[in-house]
Amino acid sequence: MSKRSLIVWGGWSGHEPEQCANIFAPLLRQAGYTVDVETSLDVYTDSERMSGYDVITQIYTMSTLSKEQEKGLLAAIRAGAGFAGWHGGMADAFRNNTEYQFMVGGQWVAHPGNIIDYTVQITNHDDPITAGLNDFAMRSEQYYMHTDPGNEVLATTTFDTTYCDWIGGTVMPVVWKRRWGQGKIFYTSLGHVAKDFDVPEAKEIVRRGILWATR
Repeated sequence: MSKRSLIVWGGWSGHEPEQCANIFAPLLRQAGYTVDVETSLDVYTDSERMSGYDVITQIYTMSTLSKEQEKGLLAAIRAGAGFAGWHGGMADAFRNNTEYQFMVGGQWVAHPGNIIDYTVQITNHDDPITAGLNDFAMRSEQYYMHTDPGNEVLATTTFDTTYCDWIGGTVMPVVWKRRWGQGKIFYTSLGHVAKDFDVPEAKEIVRRGILWATR
């Protein structure tokens, strides 16, 4: 029986949620997954349907999540569904929902300089999400985040003093994984817009992360 994936996209259009969904849905289908794509958060309230998914990928920046939607999503993850995503579609979603943020393991707070050149350092070369990958360059938003010290960090980036001199030398997680109940959580701050996934390492990290998070 094939694994079942749910992709939910929407929210702020600047992060190109539909275009990004169209990158990863085919990759999951190639991996043998049955993929459902939704544009409404109401799917989270359908407990019977949610219980059938092995992994949920959310691309939904900002917006609002009702208490019923939050309850349904978190219940599915606690019961073993994986939750995987990137950038603002996962860690700048639902700013008023602190339990959701607790599950994610981090929250975006700034991207000094906006679109800039920066380097991603692979810090765990043995994990299946990052194995065989080397450090790589990005030209995008370098996310400054508030993160959970309980996260298992797989890659980082280091801020310099160009835009905010007081954060120079700060090492910031870029890729992490964690647990929420029985569910596995994967996150990367990469992926501001669809063209960011033209960088092979960025695309491969997300692909592997979704596969890893699957129940």
